This record gives sequence, C-alpha cells and structure tokens, in this order.
Amino acid sequence: MIRELKENQTAKAIFMNMLIAAVSLFVNGFGIYLTIQANIGAGPWDVLSLGLSRTLGILYGNASIAVSLTILLIDVMLKEPIGIAMFIDAVVVGKSVDFFNWTGMVKPCSSMPVSVIVMFAGLVIIAYTQYAYMIASLGCGPRDTLLVALSKRMKRIPIGLVSIMLLGTATFTGWLLGGPVGLGTVICAFGSGPVMQAAFRTVGFDATKVNHQNLIESAAVLLKRKE
Repeated sequence: MIRELKENQTAKAIFMNMLIAAVSLFVNGFGIYLTIQANIGAGPWDVLSLGLSRTLGILYGNASIAVSLTILLIDVMLKEPIGIAMFIDAVVVGKSVDFFNWTGMVKPCSSMPVSVIVMFAGLVIIAYTQYAYMIASLGCGPRDTLLVALSKRMKRIPIGLVSIMLLGTATFTGWLLGGPVGLGTVICAFGSGPVMQAAFRTVGFDATKVNHQNLIESAAVLLKRKE
C-alpha cells in the first residue's frame, strides 16, 4: 500500500494523495498566515500577493490564486511537467490564509522578539507541510517549477542566484503595489531554505528522489480506473 501511494499506481492512490496534498497545503497556509501576522514584512511572494490584494481591493487568497495561476501558465509555456497537486497548491494555500485571517486566530505582532519567534514558527510549519505535500508525488508547486525552468535556461548562473533574482523581482513588484517589505522579508528569503533543509533532515527526506507524476500520467491511471 505504501509503494502504491508513493507511485500513484491506482486511482485510489491518486485520490488519497490528493487529499494528503490538500490537507498539508491547508496547514501550510497557516504557516504563511503566521509569517504575515509576524508583522515585520512578509515573504517575497506574499509581498506580491498582498500588494496585489491592496491595489485591487481583493482578498489575499484571490490575489495569491491569480499569481499562482499566472506562474502555472508560464510553467506550461516553458513546457515544464505539470501535476495535479500544482492546481491544488494554487487554490488551497491562498484560501487557507483567508480562512485564518477570517478567524482572527493570531493578532498582528507588536513586539520585535515575538514577531521573530512567530515568523520562524511559520517557517517551520511551512517546511514540514512542504514535506507532507511533496511525498504525495503529484507535482511541485508552481513557483518551484518556475525556478527549475529558469535555471535550465540560465545554466551559467547558479540556481541560488536565479532564486534570488526571482524572489527579488517578486518583492520589488509587490513593494511597488504596496506590499509589506521589512526584516521578515529578509528572514523568509534567506531563512526558509535552511529551515526547510533542517526539517527534511529530521524526517530523513530527500526531495530529489521523489518521482513526481505529471498530469498526463495521472489522467492515464484515472481513466483506466485501476484499483
């Protein structure tokens, strides 16, 4: 059963992994919500979504979905493999943040020490839910896929520098739109990677060994309705 889930060999396995991805991404949204409520500047992509939200007068979740679907379209144009979970990612995370905003569960922080603690708590939650999301093997997130796509086409530039360029573009555009930039933006940009790597080590997870199933492969299994 474990192998079946890992390789998405049956319709049952795919639906189970879709559920795993959806739940983990919902909790991932809580981690993002905490980084925003830390109130010392949001992560680069959230700066963009929040800036778009404020400019257009729409919910954060709707702005996040718009950004994610735009990136997903770029991924398709760059002929990168697309998986079912990428669409789940595009919708669930943003609306999850909207849900937690609606509950008012955590108030915006007003103390720098508390803000930093809440920020790192959010990054830890994001890291572990990324692990739970990735083991579903139904595709990486739209943003990660874009990073890989750009790195393939900019082979002379280290992927780390490509990532900084991509995050910098998102941050600058979001700032122009009125998104919150601050210490938290720097922490997210340079701290999320190490935090995620540390989290993956605690569960013995190697993201490079995950064999993600693309949309065409998933459709083939679902249409065969193999049990």
